[in-house]
Amino acid sequence: MTVTEAELGRRLKNARESWKLTQAEVAETLGLSRSAISEMEAGRRGVSGLELHRLAHLYGRDMADFLEVDFEQGGAVAALFRRTSSPLGPDAMEALRRCLVLGRETANLQRKLGRDPASTNLPAYVGPPPASKWAAVEQGSEVAKAERRRLGLESGLLPDVARTLESQGVRTDLVTFPDDISGLAVMDARTGFLVAVNRSHPFLRRRFSFAHEYAHVLFDRGAEGLVSRASERNDLREVRANAFAAAFLMPDVAVRSFVASLWKGRPSRMRAEIYDEDAPLRVTARTKPESQKLQAHDVVLIAHHFNTSCPAVLYRLRSLRLITEQERSTLADQHESGVTGDFRMLFGLPEPNDPVEREHFNGRFLHLVLEAYRQEEITKRKVVELVRLAATDGGEHLCGILDRIGA
Repeated sequence: MTVTEAELGRRLKNARESWKLTQAEVAETLGLSRSAISEMEAGRRGVSGLELHRLAHLYGRDMADFLEVDFEQGGAVAALFRRTSSPLGPDAMEALRRCLVLGRETANLQRKLGRDPASTNLPAYVGPPPASKWAAVEQGSEVAKAERRRLGLESGLLPDVARTLESQGVRTDLVTFPDDISGLAVMDARTGFLVAVNRSHPFLRRRFSFAHEYAHVLFDRGAEGLVSRASERNDLREVRANAFAAAFLMPDVAVRSFVASLWKGRPSRMRAEIYDEDAPLRVTARTKPESQKLQAHDVVLIAHHFNTSCPAVLYRLRSLRLITEQERSTLADQHESGVTGDFRMLFGLPEPNDPVEREHFNGRFLHLVLEAYRQEEITKRKVVELVRLAATDGGEHLCGILDRIGA
């Protein structure tokens, strides 16, 4: 079936509306008049190959999408905009566009190499939606335990969340969003799973956000796309994702074990009974007053051990009833005043930072590029284009390497 100009125009209009762009905004981006865009969408003006290429990039789609028999309307982009309460802003939209284009190119490379981008062993934890915040917390916590067992982690530390997601076929990326957006998850049948978190947030918060968005991939597969905003933290899906992230990063058994290693967390009065086949012997003991209360310096060590932020640790300790709400509030005030930072310096602990975090995906993506070139599926010119798309400036350098090895 040949796509008529009228049908092509309808598809272009649908794609534009998915991005909530006006005809004037699209015209300005392409350097055309608004009437030209209007004529295109009405099917009264032809669309050149270059124009279609630029429009496809603007809408985060493959040019071939608009020429296929079955055109998918809306998709992940429409889902993202449906579920966000306020506009993302031009910078965030451009960053999102780059994510989607990069995901599309990754899927294209995988298909050229005979790999199905939608193929994954990642489970979908399908069940009734939570009816309350408590049910959301229980669901998130239980699935975090199940997922740890599936990954063979049990109660072990999770050194790198982004790499864990990548190993499960979930593409990760860093995007500069408005401050109230922690991240987003895209579940697209054609390009697979994408999790992007806010580049401007501190490293430890990004780490938590990766785990949070991973929960959306596991729980909310049918949603196509979700944006996580601070203003929507009371949404039951967000509550469930936060509970998952806390339990995934800080499993209860491991937290209790580490607290015990600090000789903390024991009850104020302890008792035991020893039975010798005749009669029981009762033994009691009291801990020194205040000796079991967790202090700011304990929180610093726990946060460093689990590679999480002090506020995240405090809420996790409160959830596990290792501290009271009043103790959490007091310790949170001390953290805000800089006490935990002082202890970190005193203990000689490095500031949490991962300067190579952004390279996790790029390395895997560039490996696909090289494999596709080696198998003569793409040209050297395409190699340069894709390297630039990955936000690196090494395209020509890479081609120089290929020339040296005779590839």
